[in-house]
Amino acid sequence: MSGQIQARRVAGRAGLYFAVIVLAVYSAFPIYWMVVSSLRPTQEMLMNPSLVPQRWTLEYYTSLLAQTDYPRQFLNSLIVAVTTVALTMLLSVMIAYGVTRQRIRGKQMIIAGMLYAYMFPPLLLAIPLYAMFAAIGLNDTLLSLVISHLTITMPLGVWFLWGFFKTMPFELEEAAMVDGCTRLGAFLRVVLPLSVPGLVTVAIFAFLLSWTDYTFALVMIGSDANKTVPLGLASMIGAFDLRWGDIMAGSTLIAMPLFIAFITLSRYFVQGLTAGAVKG
Repeated sequence: MSGQIQARRVAGRAGLYFAVIVLAVYSAFPIYWMVVSSLRPTQEMLMNPSLVPQRWTLEYYTSLLAQTDYPRQFLNSLIVAVTTVALTMLLSVMIAYGVTRQRIRGKQMIIAGMLYAYMFPPLLLAIPLYAMFAAIGLNDTLLSLVISHLTITMPLGVWFLWGFFKTMPFELEEAAMVDGCTRLGAFLRVVLPLSVPGLVTVAIFAFLLSWTDYTFALVMIGSDANKTVPLGLASMIGAFDLRWGDIMAGSTLIAMPLFIAFITLSRYFVQGLTAGAVKG
């Protein structure tokens, strides 16, 4: 009997590992194909593609960086994403901490409104936002793109940090204030260090949403000087000219900051999604 139970456990574990491997391959293969396609010659890519390139080349990266506006677009995306993350963190922390620690009327409606605002699709918000920006002279600027991104990153940040701060015992701050800290000092010395996993999670999500945005950029940006990377790559797709190699190289460069962020901050990211905020 014990042998049958052991066999079932082994079979169940083997099935779980097999499912995980299949899911991992299914998720990672498009990324792998994008990277290797950016490193193989054009003829091999179009005529005889293989899992492992027979010849390797960097011609797409050199042509992308030398013959297009990709460096400028990359800088625009970086400016917009970093600014969006900074403003999202600042505003989300202030609002989430205020509704969890202060007596504010209708704070449940504030949180519900934030979550409700996050449910709107970007295109539904982009058109009225563009009309507002055009009326005040902010159309076709990186600032308009940052403000547009805040409409989707800030509600997510407030909703996530609200649940994070809510689970943190207020007794920790009271103990710090008894020891002589002000409320601001208790927040900076007690709450923020314990909130690092949640803050990192919000920062990663805000950077991801801003860095990969195409809808808002398509509506808000009209000049080539202010284009971001997703918008610039989309402009490479023409009716008679489709530079797959350059597109794959540009997509790989877009993904690199995300890979670096997840690798360096994965520990905090997992803690922010799964663990509580209170540490011993």
